[in-house]
Amino acid sequence: MITRYARPEMSAIWEAENRFRIWWQIEVHAAVAMGEIGMIPKEDADKIGAKLDAIDPIDVAAIDEIEKVTKHDVIAFLTWAGDKLGDERRWLHQGMTSSDVLDTSLAVQMTQASDILIADLEKLLDVLKRRAEEHKYTATIGRSHGIHAEPVTFGLKMAQAYAEFDRNLARLKAARSEIATAAISGAVGTFANIDPRVEAYVAKQMGLSPEPTSTQVIPRDRHAMFFAVLGVIASSIERLAVEVRHLQRTEVLEAEEFFSKGQKGSSAMPHKRNPILTENLTGLARMVRSAVVPAMENVALWHERDISHSSVERFIGPDATITLDFALARLTGVMDKLLVYPERMQKNMDRMGGLIHSQRVLLALTQAGLSREDAYAIVQRNAMQVWESDGEKQLLDLLKADPEVTAKIAPEKLEESFDLDYHMKRIDDIFDRVFG
Repeated sequence: MITRYARPEMSAIWEAENRFRIWWQIEVHAAVAMGEIGMIPKEDADKIGAKLDAIDPIDVAAIDEIEKVTKHDVIAFLTWAGDKLGDERRWLHQGMTSSDVLDTSLAVQMTQASDILIADLEKLLDVLKRRAEEHKYTATIGRSHGIHAEPVTFGLKMAQAYAEFDRNLARLKAARSEIATAAISGAVGTFANIDPRVEAYVAKQMGLSPEPTSTQVIPRDRHAMFFAVLGVIASSIERLAVEVRHLQRTEVLEAEEFFSKGQKGSSAMPHKRNPILTENLTGLARMVRSAVVPAMENVALWHERDISHSSVERFIGPDATITLDFALARLTGVMDKLLVYPERMQKNMDRMGGLIHSQRVLLALTQAGLSREDAYAIVQRNAMQVWESDGEKQLLDLLKADPEVTAKIAPEKLEESFDLDYHMKRIDDIFDRVFG
């Protein structure tokens, strides 16, 4: 993982020290459970249990040296950890297989990562809600196909983002629940050499649920769903980032990233203020999504087990969660400090001579008795004059001078169709839907 895009708390989850500590906890809890049900001597199980918190410091280098000989990471760890015990070490890993440790450990790491990401989303939601309320009635132009459409508010844009990330929060919580399963079922998952009560005990101690049926591995459809959700969250990050990038364009400039004192935008052009953070978020979103297809391909393993998924997960587990954690924190900072320019929003709405009110005139003409086709042709004919004048002509003036229009609508009544407040009348209703 590139440290430039990593935060310490999330990175620590994927460090070898944490992984080995989780392995040790799984082995100790399993031994304690075996002692309780008589699979191994209770006295020896108690001795192992007493070492639960006594394995520090974990000598990663020593374990790695053992693995150079064993060519097996779990055996290397058990060899090193066994030296911390006496004769009772022979009961470690009794009836278990490597996947019991590896898959249960990965589940713990992914739930730990999920908890950080859930907290990240909650912080982002707080900021989006605050900015939505702040700009609830800040009028701006809505765009379809990148072209001026009709007025919206900047607060509505923020409320839409809030609703999207609120859905993402629900998805992530569901994905966390789905991934939080333990498997201590032994070779090929039959419990032939270990009691299911051991799995239940270990799962409870590790904050997981027993996997209903594992082959020799936890089924990878769970992992595929988890990474798919991360990919969706990343896409939502990019969607909001792209909106900010567009709004910061010089010819738009309705909002922009905060530009701190001493910050430089270009090595060549001193005037530049570039949307570097949101451009970075677009790139980070691509990297998170790159984990989704490999996670999907991991579902189809051979028979009861193969390890084709293992190398993939060693990449995508850390990379996707660390990158998404960083991206969510960065997006939260961008939206918290985002500079918003209502005056520029109004200027942009005004620059096309009232074209943004064309639908209201169309509807007024149909309500006055014209067919939709005839009304559309009349409004479009006048609107194209405004368009071709680049906004120098005013749609309202042209309509007032058009006898086909004034025959149906009085000039003072026509002016009502150009009332900006008309477009704000449902904002409260939408906010009630989003925020309750």
